[in-house]
Amino acid sequence: MYQDFQAELAWASLHMPRTRTAVSSLPDLKGVKLACNMHLDLKMAPLVEGLLSRGCEVFLTTCNPTTVQDDVVAHLVDKGAVAHAWRNMTNAQWSESFDKALAWQPTHLCEMGADLTTRLHENVSEGKPVPAIVAGLEATGSGINRLNGMAPNYPIFNWDDLPVKEGLHNRHMVGLSAWQTFFQTTHLTLHEKVVVVIGYGLVGQGVAASAKAFGAQVQVAELDPARGLQAKYDGWPVVDLAEAVKNADVIATATGAYGVVNACHLDTMKDGTFILNVGHVAQEIDVPYLKDNASHSLPMPYVNAYNLNGKTLFLLADGSMFNLTAGYGDSLNAFDVTLAVMAAGIGHIVGEGANSANGLYLLPESAWKAAL
Repeated sequence: MYQDFQAELAWASLHMPRTRTAVSSLPDLKGVKLACNMHLDLKMAPLVEGLLSRGCEVFLTTCNPTTVQDDVVAHLVDKGAVAHAWRNMTNAQWSESFDKALAWQPTHLCEMGADLTTRLHENVSEGKPVPAIVAGLEATGSGINRLNGMAPNYPIFNWDDLPVKEGLHNRHMVGLSAWQTFFQTTHLTLHEKVVVVIGYGLVGQGVAASAKAFGAQVQVAELDPARGLQAKYDGWPVVDLAEAVKNADVIATATGAYGVVNACHLDTMKDGTFILNVGHVAQEIDVPYLKDNASHSLPMPYVNAYNLNGKTLFLLADGSMFNLTAGYGDSLNAFDVTLAVMAAGIGHIVGEGANSANGLYLLPESAWKAAL
């Protein structure tokens, strides 16, 4: 994706001053072994470089194989990180990366989706040896949902629900970058198009608002009554998904749940419908049904055309996280805030947070506010 990697890396670092300051405020990290399960794109490089410069040992896995930038991984390995991640690795290879990360004997975890913690607790239940984790960080709503069903044997700090992350990244940047990526990928705009947004959490709210700003006729499909009511108060028509998909021009999933768009929905969509996902979970759309029952072509990069029962459905980035698989994701200046908070969170789990009792906590304000 990057024509001149070193030039783009320098540009990214230049425009992420909060991250530089937050990293420079970290203590000496010698003796810390941090396993990171996260998106490995250009914007992550300044943080990982900074951690390595503070003496931290770093193991890199990915929370999504479709968002890995191989040149970023190669650069960070050259700087001293250990990695088992590459773009479009198979599910088996991806699963193996979790085992390799844990076998590396990390002392701390930094995650987006709780894959390492989930695997660790599976190993505990099977009586397998596991590393002694001191503390961890979790950055996504999907990961927090997984952790809520566990009893972690170390403290884990949730920073997805911080106002600065949910209000900036979740509410504003995902929707904006998703539609920018749509324009770049399809060479189309949203004018005259009916856009159905599935899910009205903070991500869905941003997706809906940005779509309207770009000329779309927006509808919202939401099962939760409270969120549905909020969507009505925000002025959106709240629709039944089974009916709405029949007339939608563009469908965007933003729930973080599995199987939101199922085979019945796909069967009733009209010819030419675009489908995209911006949630953390790649399985929000029943892609296997399309692969098993439709012929496939690729008319444009990241535009997967499936001919199903005489109609064509355009599945963008094959159902993976669209704004980061086919695009660049958050702007540098916005992600600078996110990454600075992550760096501050790492400082917390290697410091005061390491003394917390086992359990899931919101990252305290005292740990991250100075990063702003």
